[in-house]
Amino acid sequence: MSELDAALLFEITLRTLAVCGIALVASLVLGLPIGIALGRRRFRSRLALVSVINSGMGAPPVVIGLIVALLLWRGGPLGAFGLMYSTSAMVIAQILIALPLVVGITLAAVGALDADWELQVRTLGVPPRWRLLLMLREIRLGLLAAVIAALGGILSEVGAVLMVGGNLEGETRVLTTSILMYVGMGEYEAAIGVATVLIGLMLVLAGLLTAVQQSDRN
Repeated sequence: MSELDAALLFEITLRTLAVCGIALVASLVLGLPIGIALGRRRFRSRLALVSVINSGMGAPPVVIGLIVALLLWRGGPLGAFGLMYSTSAMVIAQILIALPLVVGITLAAVGALDADWELQVRTLGVPPRWRLLLMLREIRLGLLAAVIAALGGILSEVGAVLMVGGNLEGETRVLTTSILMYVGMGEYEAAIGVATVLIGLMLVLAGLLTAVQQSDRN
């Protein structure tokens, strides 16, 4: 790649990390409390809600993109905000993709605790404010798995971000949409270069999280 191409690739990579990072943090802030609450409590509509979450874990990202596009389009309920074809729209789409993964895996991690775990900590006289911290420690490996799954899901996504972001140069173009664009233009060398960067990012980020996860087992 030329020097200009390298600068452009660096810009696209930074934008990709920014969009994915914001979406990941938001999905964790929203998803972890929901997953923990669903894992600890039993109520009448819980089964239906968990079924919706499990369905969301396997929802096609392009469908998520369509839903966000319909909401943000000029005539949609949120069209007045003018978010269509912006990085904000891409973040929203990625949050909706990652959120079911975070909630579902967190819920499964809480459900894997011993059935009498809550009773045990109460018997030991642990104050309520410390019970949550103890639970987070117990399910920390599951939480790391949720982070890895959510990160992988949004970092490699293309359909939804292309639909709501538009792949605008200097504004919404990210690594995945760049690969698709270069392939469409027949510039396979450029596509391979961008793909190499994307795979490298995935390997580094997933490797770091996996190292933390596995070291915690030792």
